[in-house]
Amino acid sequence: MAKRGGFPGGMPGNMSNLMKQAQRMQRQMEEGQKELETKEFTAKAGGGAVEATVNGKKELVKIVLSEDAVDPDDVEMLQDLIVAAVNEAMKQAEEAGQELMGKMTGGLGGGFPF
Repeated sequence: MAKRGGFPGGMPGNMSNLMKQAQRMQRQMEEGQKELETKEFTAKAGGGAVEATVNGKKELVKIVLSEDAVDPDDVEMLQDLIVAAVNEAMKQAEEAGQELMGKMTGGLGGGFPF
């Protein structure tokens, strides 16, 4: 007679529970990723002269320039402000993705003997 959780007739109880937990975590990660992709992250540079918005897929979706930022004699400054605003918005999107992954995998990653 097999002991409780033994192999004859199926998976051990703990393995079955692990598989269910892994499947549930995968579904939660997929849902979280879809939610993240719909969010937008906006950052400003130059005291608000340039505003950049990216989505959770890290795609630039909008740039807003104030009239004060558009100086034909100083195009280089405008370019720098655009880069700064886009980079900050991308950083926000990246951090949100890392936070989501941290929530989903919290408690995993340590203590494995291999």
